[in-house]
Amino acid sequence: MKKLLFFLLICSLSSSAFCQNKKLNPVLTIEGGKVIGVKTPTKGVIAYKGVPFATPPVGDLRWKEPQPVVPWKGVKKADKYGAAAMQVTWDPQSFYGKEWRASGSVPFNEDCLYLNIWTPAAGKKNKKLPVAMWIHGGGYREGFAFEPEMDGGEEWAARGVILVTVTYRLGVFGFFSHPLLSAESPHGVSGNYGLLDQIAAVKWIHNNIKQFGGDPNNITVFGQSAGAGSVQALCASPLSKNLISHAISMSGGGLGSFRMGSNSYDTTQIENKNFMDYFKKTTLQEMRALSFEDLLRMSKDYSDATKKRVFWGPVIDNYVSEGSFSDEAKAGKIADIPYMFGFTANDLMDMTKPVKDFCALRAEKSSKPVYGYFFARPLPGDTSGAFHSADLWYIFHSFKHSWRPFTAGDHALSKQIVDYWTNFAKYGNPNGTGDGVWTAYSTAAPKLLILDIDGDKAACSMTDSPVYKGSPFVWGR
Repeated sequence: MKKLLFFLLICSLSSSAFCQNKKLNPVLTIEGGKVIGVKTPTKGVIAYKGVPFATPPVGDLRWKEPQPVVPWKGVKKADKYGAAAMQVTWDPQSFYGKEWRASGSVPFNEDCLYLNIWTPAAGKKNKKLPVAMWIHGGGYREGFAFEPEMDGGEEWAARGVILVTVTYRLGVFGFFSHPLLSAESPHGVSGNYGLLDQIAAVKWIHNNIKQFGGDPNNITVFGQSAGAGSVQALCASPLSKNLISHAISMSGGGLGSFRMGSNSYDTTQIENKNFMDYFKKTTLQEMRALSFEDLLRMSKDYSDATKKRVFWGPVIDNYVSEGSFSDEAKAGKIADIPYMFGFTANDLMDMTKPVKDFCALRAEKSSKPVYGYFFARPLPGDTSGAFHSADLWYIFHSFKHSWRPFTAGDHALSKQIVDYWTNFAKYGNPNGTGDGVWTAYSTAAPKLLILDIDGDKAACSMTDSPVYKGSPFVWGR
């Protein structure tokens, strides 16, 4: 009898634990089928890794707009990241190769359209938590959503913001335009596939995030470097700007000439056609049969022979992009939402004027606030300063992946920054629901927030004259 009672007790406890686990990590139904996540070390936070948001863009789908997800059977366990987009492996001896320590073990594949989600409210459809979608940088030619310095999903989710990180097509597979591709397209244009991937991800979030406890009407897009240029493109695009509630552009400039998203569509098409014609690749079938290695070798041989470079990056195609971000902002055609723009003290270039010009324009044209910042903390461990991308360790509080001797002051600054960024995602105000040190930019107070440390504390104050200290690199990331 005692054995029977003991057996029943064990069964009861096991059943209770099973039900509790199912409640904390429920099976969700999303576009494509059912999915279950994995627990993280942070209590209550569930991660979903490698969730497909489009059909793999391979074979005949290379150089086409992202297509709807192919349905799967059963329950997909989202426990590992999808592949990174095709790219050249970082040189482990380069500055960033040493900094991120991420090359070598990362799979690269054309099948790369996956996103990752961290949520503290899985299955709670009525929770309506704010959502932040991260777009990685890398010059539109490299990088991926799960780089170690971007490992901040738990930090963000613990503050009540669902973090979504997105992989998108890069380089020749993400931004190749050609007259034959334009003729094939229902919209009569080609290229910008990487931006279309990002737009598809925003739409996927809007359609599915309720399952994860998110609010489809409170989506923040944020990114750094090429990711910042992407944020600007999405906020200007007629295909996506109405789905975005807040935007953060980090080290992507502001108004005026900058390297992202202002290239001539017609010129780029002609240059790419000349490139393919040079190798007698005159049909789409021949082009789609080329491997990534073939295309890299061809681009090098073409450049060596003709002294011309083929360009693979965003273009103004009058479909995804109707004009440069600067022109669209001046015309009042970008999303009318709160913005945050900033850069670092040793960035690729001095962005003080373009950032302040953008802030001044928004302060003049909109009642929605705009916030500017300047990351001034020189990173410990060497003399590279607050270099381009240095702030990523702080945005995601991901110091555990770095070799640098971060101090108590760095940890305090990072926690303050994560609070600012997540508050902005929640309220469109980095201070939260009230006033704080960080004031919105205005004509009466044209100031940026300085982000730095003082001993073992964060030191944040407003200034109208940040001091740019020059880039330690000829070209960064």
